[in-house]
Amino acid sequence: MSWRIGADIGGTFIDFCAFDEATGRLATLKLLATPEEPGHEVTEGLALLEERHGLDPAEVAAFVHGTTIGINTIIQRKGADLALLTTAGFEDVIELARLRMPEMHGLFCARAEPLVPRDRIFGIPERILADGAEQTPLDAGALRRAAAAARAKGAQGIVVAFLNAYRNAEHECRAKAILAEAAPDLFVFTSAEVWPVIREYERSTTAILNGYVHPRVARYLDSLEVALARRGIAAAPMVTKSNGGVMSAARGKTACVNMLLSGTASGVMGAAFLARQAGIGNLLTLDVGGTSADVALVIEGRPQFGMGETIGDLPLYLPSVSVTSIGDGGGSIASVDGFGVLKVGPESAGSTPGPACYGRGGTRATITDAMAVSGYLGHTPLAYASVAIDRSRAAAAVAALARGSGLGLHATAEAIVKIAISNMYAEINKLIARYGADLRDFTLMPFGGAGPMLGCLLADELDMERVLIPRRPGIVSALGGLIADVRNDFIRTLFVDAGWATMGAVAEGFASLRAEAESWLRHDQRFAGPAHVTLSADMRYAGQSFEIEVELDESWIAAGVMTTITEAFHRRHQEIYDFADRGAIVQIINLRLVITSVIAAPVFLTEERRWGAPAPEKQVEVWRDGAPRKMPLYFRSGLQRGHSIAGPAIVAQEDATIVLTAGFAGTVDACGNLHLRRPG
Repeated sequence: MSWRIGADIGGTFIDFCAFDEATGRLATLKLLATPEEPGHEVTEGLALLEERHGLDPAEVAAFVHGTTIGINTIIQRKGADLALLTTAGFEDVIELARLRMPEMHGLFCARAEPLVPRDRIFGIPERILADGAEQTPLDAGALRRAAAAARAKGAQGIVVAFLNAYRNAEHECRAKAILAEAAPDLFVFTSAEVWPVIREYERSTTAILNGYVHPRVARYLDSLEVALARRGIAAAPMVTKSNGGVMSAARGKTACVNMLLSGTASGVMGAAFLARQAGIGNLLTLDVGGTSADVALVIEGRPQFGMGETIGDLPLYLPSVSVTSIGDGGGSIASVDGFGVLKVGPESAGSTPGPACYGRGGTRATITDAMAVSGYLGHTPLAYASVAIDRSRAAAAVAALARGSGLGLHATAEAIVKIAISNMYAEINKLIARYGADLRDFTLMPFGGAGPMLGCLLADELDMERVLIPRRPGIVSALGGLIADVRNDFIRTLFVDAGWATMGAVAEGFASLRAEAESWLRHDQRFAGPAHVTLSADMRYAGQSFEIEVELDESWIAAGVMTTITEAFHRRHQEIYDFADRGAIVQIINLRLVITSVIAAPVFLTEERRWGAPAPEKQVEVWRDGAPRKMPLYFRSGLQRGHSIAGPAIVAQEDATIVLTAGFAGTVDACGNLHLRRPG
């Protein structure tokens, strides 16, 4: 078998990246997604790969799938109707949250509404203490009454999140068994099975996110398995995870929360891989699809990982590639509010009906429509000829909005794009502030179907000097699936003072995590390849409210010397806060273990060198800064290794459209990447 396929589905398109290991050839494809017929687009895409590129389904050794179905479900608030069962007296945990406002200086900002309304939250008499001992037995009768009430209120599923379940999950396990009998029509998830971590709010919200997206994710993965079987692909499908790794699709049906940043994390991994090939270490990625714009940092060739990443306006407390998602995709809808203010997103037209210019029934103006009205789109078909841009329909949609905003047609189109760029600018500033990064040291890589047409516009606002556009920017997330490793995170809350007396508990905890990880890899994933384990611990000084993650060496655990571990914490604290107190008591809150089994990355063919500048195909009219102007249009297929190009210009290709603003100029490298730069 020689074919490896990566596929990534977004809110508007599904992308395919098929690599023939025998020849080194890369076949790519982009199709409109069909949310009303999950799995249909996979069948159609595989058929086209067979027809156009000679793909033999019997020769497919691996099929890896990334999807934004989870994140889009949350952004658009289209998930399951859930009920939440808590320990009696703790019904307001998710409403109280952490008492932080989303915008420190925003006087009128408000926190997002919880995914579970207060009338579907039920307190159950039971109590586990912090040491794991039972104080109050579980009330089975109250559970059954809560299940009946949840069903009466229209709940599709139940999330159980009891106090201190991270220490002792017995009550949650018993509750799940009772609910399975009392309400077999409702699915049930417990907080300890999803992510058994200390802190009730974080553990509860993570479990809620898992339940919220479960029906749509499971339904889609079921359809995917059926579609692959029908095409004769025997390889068991894998799905990309928020942590940049992959897992089996069968596991993904229940571990849905691990897939929330599936497509976005896969995109970052693919971008980091391409950047390393191009010799670039520091990268700001911009992945713009149909529904969202996702930004992330790659520092010294390594994607950044974290906890508490924002999905729309909700936090995710799982280890994941640090991606910030903004509701500004190509299909994000522009509207005028009651005060006459023009706004963009987060509502998206998706693939059905899609932007007005797609001619699929959409009538509301989107970012894509604004770019079409401005003249950047509509000169060639999009998405491998699956979409033909109808600029008259785009003009009609934007004109309707212009009447409400009081602006002219082209002024409204420009305003839509500027607002979208402004939204991205604001969120990126928060991201770089969190890492203390200096964007002068970074290269912007825009990808996704809409990323390249907005990338240079955003770089202008961020005052970034370098932009790297991959040879096939529209399928970078699908490529990420091809190079992703089998990976999973495990956690165990310890909560002890770091000292010689607790070294045994640390060693025992890591041994337990290792056994759990090995079982997951060998039995759950049925993966027999070699594995690599990394260890870390969440540590803090006694009295601090939050902890930092400290990387640990396995030899330190084997040696049983706690001072080596505490010194690593002091050093890390010094690096982050420029302060360390070696006389203070150090606490170990959580033990972490990551198991990884590396999959060999593909090696792509390179191009022969060419010289000079390519000739443009034609001149097109573009509205920019309130006036029409002529701009050269190039075809990406005509840009060869060594060719130079300068903006302002448009570059059209099968999977995306690139917009070069004035001042940017660059060359094509051996892999077909376009390196752009402007004077600082």
